[in-house]
Amino acid sequence: GTAPGQQLRALFYALAPGESSFRTVEEVPDYVEKSIPFFITFIGLEFAVSWIQKRKLPGRINDGISSLSLGILSRLPDVLFRSIELISYIHVWNNYRLFELPWDSPWTWYLTLLGVDFAYYCFHRMSHEVNILWAAHQVHHSSEDYNLFTALRQSVLQKYTSWMFNLPMALFIPPSVFAVHLQFNLLYQFWIHTEVITKLGPLEWILNTPSHHRVHHGRNPYCIDKNYGGTLIIWDRIFGTFEAEDAKVVYGLTHPVNSFDPIMLQLRPLAHIWNTCWATPGFCNKLSVIFKGPGWGPGKPRLGLPEEIPVITGKEVPFNPRVPAYLNCYALVHFAVIVDLYIELLASMTMLSQGTVLLRIGFIILSLASFGLLMENKSKAGILEIIRCLVFIGVYKLGHFRSHFPFLGYAYEV
Repeated sequence: GTAPGQQLRALFYALAPGESSFRTVEEVPDYVEKSIPFFITFIGLEFAVSWIQKRKLPGRINDGISSLSLGILSRLPDVLFRSIELISYIHVWNNYRLFELPWDSPWTWYLTLLGVDFAYYCFHRMSHEVNILWAAHQVHHSSEDYNLFTALRQSVLQKYTSWMFNLPMALFIPPSVFAVHLQFNLLYQFWIHTEVITKLGPLEWILNTPSHHRVHHGRNPYCIDKNYGGTLIIWDRIFGTFEAEDAKVVYGLTHPVNSFDPIMLQLRPLAHIWNTCWATPGFCNKLSVIFKGPGWGPGKPRLGLPEEIPVITGKEVPFNPRVPAYLNCYALVHFAVIVDLYIELLASMTMLSQGTVLLRIGFIILSLASFGLLMENKSKAGILEIIRCLVFIGVYKLGHFRSHFPFLGYAYEV
């Protein structure tokens, strides 16, 4: 296991090679899962600091719940299958490795840091420049707020393409070293999703910082397709994709999605590509719709025309349907119940039958979709919510749900 102090430093990539090198993959801690308490603490801190600094909160309830829902959804496949990133890596290592770097050498550790981060840069850049990859990645950009909730807003589909970019390292870097850096690279990117940290002086030259990443999340024309780095910003400086923060950044997609329904946010871009593909004449053009940039159309350059990016006036209003206060409270309380069920599922996964696991996953997905529709004030939301509550009581009575906190049983039934 890892001590809390170590776990906290893992969030900032601040562990020394000696304390984070392992002989086998099995020994590598699940740093991401162990970070959940720190995520919650930092989100609370961000709220406090933002309130002290500007007398306003860093986000909205509807957008925050939407981001967390997408985060939970993105982790659900890992409950059922081992991570494809590790499985594919270990397969290449076992069958095709050319030579073996020592797992306990600091040199291997630092080389892997650079390797994982460069692979991330390449993958991240492709995710913006190839439409079918963008369909997965755009979920992370769909929030019109920018706060630590946004960091947890992840795609279900993205990991099914990102694994390929890491495979060259499997020819010589041991899987146990790779498994550590894969997590650190992800964890480091959590704390840079905030507006409460402005500039970090000389660190801005080498590291990816909140300022650089705000640009990446902007829909201002100067922000588009910039600052792809994970932990380091050096790749952007080398390959000409770097842009410093300048005019006030307006967050979100150039064409906002205007939805809080996590299922829709994950799948609608794929439907859009499918429809565009059908409507575009010519086989080569159809392929281009899939493999060129999201802004491409017949007769345009690969990444589309910069002048077609909508101009930012500074008067953009985020999608924020009016919802009675009691509905927001209701969604919050029930969302907390679902988070409890999700954490309990992670904790007791190995003891549950496949059927119970699938039932819980299905119920979590149904709930997250229902909350999304409630916060959009959709007319059908009430009916779906009543069905969901009835399903919950039925399944709870049959003993398929357990809470992390036994004393909540009675409250849940109420």
